[in-house]
Amino acid sequence: MKTYKQLTYAQRCQIYALKKIGMSQNKIAKQLNVSQSTLSREFARNTGKRGYRINQAQQATVKRRIEARKAIKLTTNLIALINVKLGEKWSPDQISGWLKKERGISISYETIYQHIWSDKRSGGQLFKNLRRKGKAYQARNKDKQAGRGFIKNRISIDERPNIVDTRSRVGDWEIDLVIGKGHSGALVTIVERKTRFTVSTRIDDKSAKTVTAATLALARFMGQMHT
Repeated sequence: MKTYKQLTYAQRCQIYALKKIGMSQNKIAKQLNVSQSTLSREFARNTGKRGYRINQAQQATVKRRIEARKAIKLTTNLIALINVKLGEKWSPDQISGWLKKERGISISYETIYQHIWSDKRSGGQLFKNLRRKGKAYQARNKDKQAGRGFIKNRISIDERPNIVDTRSRVGDWEIDLVIGKGHSGALVTIVERKTRFTVSTRIDDKSAKTVTAATLALARFMGQMHT
């Protein structure tokens, strides 16, 4: 049985185009391989006075995500609790489930991942507690010039201006790929380092083509927000 899941910007583009040519809701759902309840929810939550529009739908979704994150703040005590569980080699998904069941705190595993990567950018070591198919985290040689994950002609993060690390100016962005439970999906996030303003979108695989398309879609969306 199909369940509701968040739609991507690309899927919203498809929905808009198919709706424009008069395709029924049932056929659109089959075309996108999503449930009818997902599509009904999308139209109910994101249709405005001028009908269903792509940018309006995406902006409304991003706004709801930001407001949802604001609802549960990572307080000092909550962060300390999460860090303890990470130190015990719990996965972000396990921590999320435990917090909801035992403490009545609803916080997504994506938020916990973002906390881990934020800690890493600040020089923290929390990321080393993440399990990698039963293997302990091993640091890669930054001077290594070949192998899995190596990007040809890449520019090292060590070469970026020192001012970026101070977070004293607006306009420095970071892109992260957050891997979902069981590696069945992922979340592409773009974070402004000073304000921590974040936009994100879910992707169904981690291929370079998919990640690139999602990144470009987010970049276009941010450009439209500022025009």
